[in-house]
Amino acid sequence: MSISLLTANSLKSIRMKIISTNIGEARTILWHGKEVKTGIFKFSVDKPIHLGTEDVDNDHVIDRKYHGGVDKACYLYSADHYKYWKKLHPKVKMPWGMFGENLTVEGLHEGKINIGDIFKIGSATVQATQPRQPCYKLDIRFEASGLVKQFIDSGFPGVYVRVLEQGSVSAGDTMDIIERQNTLSVQKVFELIYTKEFEKDALKAAVNNSFIAESCKKDLLKKWGDKL
Repeated sequence: MSISLLTANSLKSIRMKIISTNIGEARTILWHGKEVKTGIFKFSVDKPIHLGTEDVDNDHVIDRKYHGGVDKACYLYSADHYKYWKKLHPKVKMPWGMFGENLTVEGLHEGKINIGDIFKIGSATVQATQPRQPCYKLDIRFEASGLVKQFIDSGFPGVYVRVLEQGSVSAGDTMDIIERQNTLSVQKVFELIYTKEFEKDALKAAVNNSFIAESCKKDLLKKWGDKL
């Protein structure tokens, strides 16, 4: 079982900074002959955004079965990962917010953030709850196919958070660790969702984690529950 042993103090040495705050308007797209309504088209705004308990103010969350809500109130993605994607898709313009993230964060790495870790960002306090599970709407944003598989293969899922204390976040704010949990990393949970290898101890640690998003726990149990 791979549980990170980084302490809060050691994580403080990792510099994390908000590069962009992003919100989006709802769009209706014709995709493979069908009209699809989506909020994935998020773009940088030159003002603070307010993190509420179930979503970001003035942002448009369309499919609330999979996005938004208490456990997935805000989505963070690393600015550092954009280099990886630009190599895969050199002709695609990639403004901040390309992955539907509300906060583009420099220095964020999912392997160094554990489920349940608590952070101060601007005047908000947030807690990591789960990795993102990709859907076909990434294909829509990239105007390409195969993005779901590429996203899974990348190992860069980004981080969903619950908002413990509502507040505003601006570009330039730091993301500072307040409380560190000795649990599985966000990246490890992402691996467990998609791997074909059964890892009993790690899966038990994930589904018994009181901080993990309920929907993520259900997906893990749906895939592996009969073996636990």
